[in-house]
Amino acid sequence: MRITVDDINGVFAIMPTPAVVDAENPSLADTIDHLETRRAVEALVQDGVNAILTNGTFGEGASLLFEEVRTFAETVVAASDDRVPIFVGATSLNTRESIARARVLSDVGVAGILLGRPMWSPCDDDDLVRYYNAVADAVPDLSIIAYDNPEAFKGKISPIAYSRLAEIPQVVAAKYTGLSGGFLADLEAVNGKMRLLPVERDWYYAWKWAPEDVVACWSGSASCGPNAIIQLSRKIKDGDDLGAKTISRELASASRTFFPKGSFALFSQYNIQLEKIRINEAGYMKAGPCRPPYISCPNDYAEGARQSGRLLADLHRRYASQLPND
Repeated sequence: MRITVDDINGVFAIMPTPAVVDAENPSLADTIDHLETRRAVEALVQDGVNAILTNGTFGEGASLLFEEVRTFAETVVAASDDRVPIFVGATSLNTRESIARARVLSDVGVAGILLGRPMWSPCDDDDLVRYYNAVADAVPDLSIIAYDNPEAFKGKISPIAYSRLAEIPQVVAAKYTGLSGGFLADLEAVNGKMRLLPVERDWYYAWKWAPEDVVACWSGSASCGPNAIIQLSRKIKDGDDLGAKTISRELASASRTFFPKGSFALFSQYNIQLEKIRINEAGYMKAGPCRPPYISCPNDYAEGARQSGRLLADLHRRYASQLPND
């Protein structure tokens, strides 16, 4: 049965695509570390995440061969064993390719796809909505999480486009970046028909605005160890304002050095590299090296990512003792 908007709750963890040690070699045809993929999925499921997303930006959807995407998705789906829904990226530079990818992923058994719009040239509202409609029509059994990243996709999704996307039954949520770019207007536009997912460190503040609607978050930090985010989810579910606010501040503090000079735009130039550096430093999973061409990174930016990874690992260890065994 297809995932619906009512099923979108809790922590949607975003994981990397673990890479073998020589994945930087552009002649290598298969860079997937399948053993580490199985281990990482099992760790996330056991630690209590509600869904797993991958093959977006730091999942390196842009630098994987599609055969790698397929075999990686097979490994993730098998490792999850229907315990949590799996969403795999199907973003491409054109509608036909995204449909082809989505059909293969449907055959593999994913619950849904993480789908950004083509970005070679910006899509206006009509083309954006037409794109999502076409993919939804082609794979009616898959749910879709729209990917709204203004840096990656040359602008954000407008409230008008959101209102139209919310009318597509398969579009159940959007991976949302930041709260200062019109979150409340977009929330009003979707009118409860799809979920807007803030990043975990913004979740508390978005939840305070709209507690009935903001019931889930996305989290790349979960790949550094999800215990603090799982505890945040429990605090929000229980209506524990002070507890949720405290954890949110700790998560924000742990991410402060992650954004070079405090700039999301500057971070976006090295998004893949910085995310993988942070995850490898935290040690919860082995993301491995980056795939070409996204390999270089200024040393001071990298050190900021490593510091963030260490702080998130500390939070993961500290909150392990505060989570009940269920």
